[in-house]
Amino acid sequence: MTTMTTPFSLRLALAEGLADRGDHAAAATAYAELVEEATREDMGHGTTALRTELARAYFGSAQLGRAEAVLRELVEQAPDDGYLHLLLGRTLQRQRRHDDARRHLALASILGDHERPTAYGEASTRRSA
Repeated sequence: MTTMTTPFSLRLALAEGLADRGDHAAAATAYAELVEEATREDMGHGTTALRTELARAYFGSAQLGRAEAVLRELVEQAPDDGYLHLLLGRTLQRQRRHDDARRHLALASILGDHERPTAYGEASTRRSA
């Protein structure tokens, strides 16, 4: 994609731009390179935000197995992050693993300000006025 002589911040901006334009496959490639570099070079800060963006890019490009793997690691490291549970739940839903998704979607609504999407095969609890 780019050479390692290009500053990290510019490559990060490129990855973000690719994601913003909807080129999730290219964004995933860019984010994967950034995560690998940040992990290898121990840049003085964690890789959680980068790995979250990587998972989102994998999700957007339908690389659901890869998205799930990244998200499971993140959820294990930050079990109180509602957004990560939401992403994992939605990833599992897209894989038609609705029973597995329910727990993460429920945790997302409990832990964060994320409204719980109704899991497939589950009756909506909303009532109309």
